[in-house]
Amino acid sequence: MKRRFAVAGFSLAVVLGCGTLPAVAAGSAPTADTVAAPDVDVTKVKAHLSELSAIAGRNGGNRRSTGQGYRDSVAYVKGKLQAAGYTVTEQPCTSGCTSGAGPNLIAEWPQGDAGSVYMFGAHLDSVSAGPGMNDNGSGSAALLENALTLAQQDPAMRSRVRFAWWTDEEQGLNGSDFYVRSLPSTERAKIKAYYNFDMIASTNGGYFINHITSSAAAPMKAYWDSLGLQPEENTEGAGRSDDYSFEQYSIPTSGYAMGASARKTSAQAAKWGGTSGSGYDPCYHRSCDTLTNINTTGLDRASDGIAHTIWQRAVDTGTGGSCDTAGVVANGGFESGTSPWTGTTGAIGAHSGRSAHSGSRFAWLAGNGSTGTESISQTVTVPTGCSTVALDYWLHIDTDESGSTAYDRFTVKAGGTTLATLSNANAGSGYVQRSVDLSAYAGQTVTLTFTASEDYSLQTSFLLDDVTLRSD
Repeated sequence: MKRRFAVAGFSLAVVLGCGTLPAVAAGSAPTADTVAAPDVDVTKVKAHLSELSAIAGRNGGNRRSTGQGYRDSVAYVKGKLQAAGYTVTEQPCTSGCTSGAGPNLIAEWPQGDAGSVYMFGAHLDSVSAGPGMNDNGSGSAALLENALTLAQQDPAMRSRVRFAWWTDEEQGLNGSDFYVRSLPSTERAKIKAYYNFDMIASTNGGYFINHITSSAAAPMKAYWDSLGLQPEENTEGAGRSDDYSFEQYSIPTSGYAMGASARKTSAQAAKWGGTSGSGYDPCYHRSCDTLTNINTTGLDRASDGIAHTIWQRAVDTGTGGSCDTAGVVANGGFESGTSPWTGTTGAIGAHSGRSAHSGSRFAWLAGNGSTGTESISQTVTVPTGCSTVALDYWLHIDTDESGSTAYDRFTVKAGGTTLATLSNANAGSGYVQRSVDLSAYAGQTVTLTFTASEDYSLQTSFLLDDVTLRSD
């Protein structure tokens, strides 16, 4: 994971020593959908880590993007993928990368709809201080074994699966930025979601998911929920790993992480084990990030969750298959600017005086205390093949009005049809998740519109965040 210094709440304290995270109780048994994906052998994942460690040992103790240790890491991963039948490409980073940085490595399983691509990525480089076994040998090795497992299983595919190992992440997310920036817009549009895996074996770690309430995150969260892990939003990692490069182009993202140098809270230690007040990875960006700095239990759970996500998103499981809500609502958390939302887009931002449901940005509609109307819209295609499709959104209504009379209103529309109406009478102290049924629009392209209208006095603010489609 790249170190970013201007991250709110991010601790730069160095915690000495390396520990072992106690096992978390397994909780409930996996669901039938979880079992549909194969178990990824964590012993094989650790064998890849051992190879990456040996490569670092032969090359000055690290796998920095500009060194031979990184190039040898690329060669090792590439050889395994080519032998398994992948279409493999080395992509030189010709702009924006550190001088002398090695290439990105891209591998696509050549089956499934080429117009529907799910990407899974991890940075392959380490810092110069050490071999980078957790950061980020863990993500790289888990992805490699998932790719090999997919090839060995060779299931019928609905969509394409594309794996990526990024160069020069530690110097500024440079390899992934170059990749996304270099894609024609038509190729970017084919990527339905990108999943990132950076530090998934932290010894004092927790179970974190990027954009945990999003549609893209749904299969990842479902798997960890099935193990009773109670995952949390990856706030420490926001904007600090390669998923951010994809977010900049409004591509839905998610991923697993177990934490870097931020400190574990007492509440997290109570549910996950480990040491409260200490960093999630006590060897973050240090020479002790070796094979002894790996939490095998966490690595196993992340590896299997990746497989579950691949199977849910891209494999033809014989269940009617075309139902896929991931990424249908683009930039539903508003973290990637305003596109593709239209209308009163000035309402979207990181506004002072109010807070987002997750991340830092949200849409603040109305709240002016004068007569007016503000709205934002996005056109989506509702997927077919789902038993039901719901539009989920988080809404905080804050008002200076009193009583139960509806003076100021908030409406949700699909096309010209109003599906929900709320008002100042529904105000509360925080965000509430709300839903409307879109099942009747399956297969149709409709414009979703959120509108806030105020009367002439006393403000009512409608704060909107984390808009997603969900299938049941």
